[in-house]
Amino acid sequence: VEELLTLSQQESSRHEAMEQPIDILKIIGLVADEMKPRFLEKNIHLKINLPGDFPLVKANEDRVRQILVNLLDNAVKYTPSGGSVEISANDLPQKIKIMVKDTGIGIPSKDLPRVFERFYRVDKARSRQLGGFGLGLAIVKHMVENMGGTIGVESVMNKGSTFWFTLLKY
Repeated sequence: VEELLTLSQQESSRHEAMEQPIDILKIIGLVADEMKPRFLEKNIHLKINLPGDFPLVKANEDRVRQILVNLLDNAVKYTPSGGSVEISANDLPQKIKIMVKDTGIGIPSKDLPRVFERFYRVDKARSRQLGGFGLGLAIVKHMVENMGGTIGVESVMNKGSTFWFTLLKY
């Protein structure tokens, strides 16, 4: 129910973004520390590949945390034990790009255009095992877009996926 309410708010854009200058590297570090026990529990190596200095971004800190938690949670769910997940960032001309790359099961190319749709599940049988309703990526997409960013994914079956999003520099 909470996910449906959040999605509804994000889709209607009634939810005020309350954007401010934030240190994206600090937020990534905090979220990575929060999620570390999940990675250790599943024996997945979490690599953080971030530059030492980075511009501030114009964003809502709570929303950015939610986006990162969702992307990292999916990476843990769909990466087998012994795999790895890497968080990296690029400084582009007017925006920054954050990437979450995993060595997981991957997403079939026919499903890539639909992964950000609400209720869309790539593998229905596996979804029942792992839980969720197919709302997380739809929520993430709207959060990113409501802050003026873009989101995307690249994936190769049995090799892994890279989810990325951009945010505007402050």
